[in-house]
Amino acid sequence: MAEKAQTHDHTSGAGIGASDRTVIVGAGPAGLTAAWELTRNRRAAIVIEQDPIHVGGIARTVSYKGFRFDIGGHRFFSKNAEIEKLWSEILGDRMIERDRLSRIYYRGRFFKYPLETLNVLENLGVAESVACMVSYAAAKVTPKRDIRSFEEWVVNAFGRRLYEIFFRSYTEKVWGIPCSEISADWAAQRIKDLSVGALVKRALTFRKKTGGPVIKTLIDRFRYPAHGPGEMWETLTKRIEEHGAEVRMGESVVSIKRGAAGVISVGTTGANGPRSYAGGTFISTMPIRELVCALDAAAPAEVVAAANSLKYRDFLTVALIIDQAEMFPDNWIYIHEPGVKVGRIQNFKNWSPEMVPDQRYTVLGLEYFCFDTDSMWSMPDAELVAMGARELAQLGLGDAAKVVDGTVVRQRAAYPVYDAHYRDAVEVVRAFLESDLPNLQLAGRNGMHKYNNQDHAMMTGLMAAWNIMGGTYDLWRVNGDALYLEAGAAGDEEGGRMTPRPLPSEPASKAA
Repeated sequence: MAEKAQTHDHTSGAGIGASDRTVIVGAGPAGLTAAWELTRNRRAAIVIEQDPIHVGGIARTVSYKGFRFDIGGHRFFSKNAEIEKLWSEILGDRMIERDRLSRIYYRGRFFKYPLETLNVLENLGVAESVACMVSYAAAKVTPKRDIRSFEEWVVNAFGRRLYEIFFRSYTEKVWGIPCSEISADWAAQRIKDLSVGALVKRALTFRKKTGGPVIKTLIDRFRYPAHGPGEMWETLTKRIEEHGAEVRMGESVVSIKRGAAGVISVGTTGANGPRSYAGGTFISTMPIRELVCALDAAAPAEVVAAANSLKYRDFLTVALIIDQAEMFPDNWIYIHEPGVKVGRIQNFKNWSPEMVPDQRYTVLGLEYFCFDTDSMWSMPDAELVAMGARELAQLGLGDAAKVVDGTVVRQRAAYPVYDAHYRDAVEVVRAFLESDLPNLQLAGRNGMHKYNNQDHAMMTGLMAAWNIMGGTYDLWRVNGDALYLEAGAAGDEEGGRMTPRPLPSEPASKAA
C-alpha cells in the first residue's frame, strides 16, 4: 500500500508535502543520527529498517533470556568531540567508564593487545624474539616501495616473522581470503598508527601520557552503555519518534524509483505488504551492492557490474551462557589458533555487569567469520552452540560442562571486503550516483563500503543531515577517526597532515 504523499510534522504541527521529507534507509548509527539531527531541527524524516525488532544495525544489542550480547564488541571512544558530546546527550550517566583488556591467544599463550614489548619478549622466548627483531630489521633495511596488499603493508611495518605470528592467521579468518589479496587500505585504515616504535615507546613510558596524539588502537579506557550499544540506539529511536518522525521496522527495500531529477520514492515489503515512501531527499545506509540492484530504472550495465563485484563478509555470534561467575578477565580475546574456527571471544560481563541478569553466570560471545554460502552459515543452532562449547574447552578458556544454554545470531554483510578491486568499483558507483541521483546521499559502513567504526558512521549521518539543511559537506572526506578533512588538505588520501574541519555550533549555520 502506497503511503500518502501528505505527512504530518508533529514538531511544527503543520502539514507538509512528501517533497519536504527525507527518507532514510537503515536504522543503524548513521541512519538514526541523521534522523535525529533532522527531526530536532524541525525537518521531516522517516527511517526504514528491515530488522523487525532491533535498531542499531551491527551495533545493536540482542537479549536472550535476559542475557545481553553485542554483534561484536563496540567501544565508545572517538577523537571527534561532536560525537562524544552526542553520546553523552543521549544516555548521560548510563554511559559507564571501562578499563580495556584484550589479548591474543597464540600457541597456548596470551599476548597483550595492543602488543607490549616486554610481554611479547617474555612469551616468545629469546630465540624467537631475536628472530623477530632480525626479520624486522631486514624489512627496514630493504623495504618494499609499491605496497598493494595487507601482507606487504604489515611485513613492511613489522617484518615477516611478526606478521606470521600476530596478523596472518586472524586476518585470514576474518576475511576468508589470503592476506595477499586484501588491499593495503585495510592496514592503513585500521593499524596505521601502530608500529614497533610506538610499542617500544609505550613500554618505556609505562602508559603515561606523553602529550602526543591519541592512538585509538592503544587506548586503555573507553565508555560503554550499561546495557550495551543497543541501549544507545533504542533511546535515540524513542527521541526521534517523540519529535514526530517514524521508524518503520521489518520493511525491506525492494525498489528505488528514479526519475530525471533523482530518486522519487523507496518501495518496501514487509508483514503488512508493499509500501512506497516518497520524499524530496534520501539517505541510504544499505550495502551499495543491494542499493544499485534495487534501482528502477536500472543503472547502466557497467555500474551494476561494479556494484556486484563488491564483496561482504558475514558473521555468526554464538552466545554461550556459562554457569560460572568469573572467567577470564579480558573484554575480548583474539584467537590466532588455526586449530579452531572461532576468531574472537567476547566476555560481555566484563564490558558491563548489567549484561547478565544474574551475577552467578557469564555470557560469552564466540565470533565466527564466514560467507553466507559456507556450510557453517546453515548449520543448526544447536550444532553451532555445541561447537562453541567444544572449542572453548579446547582452548582451555572454559568448561564445556558448565555451558547451560546458548543461542546464535547471524549477521549478513557485517564487513565490507577490501579486496584489490573494491576502490575502483566504489568509484564507478559513486560517480554514477552523484551525477544521476543528486538527492541521494550514502552514509555509514555498508552505505559507503568503508569498514569504519560507529563514530565515523555517525559523523557521515550528521553531515548528510547538515547537507539537507543547506550544507555542502563531502561525506567521503570523513576519515577513519570521524574527522572531516578540508578538500585538498594535507593528511587525507593525498598525503600530509590531517586537519579536522571546525564544526559550527548552530545547525542553521552548518554549511561548508
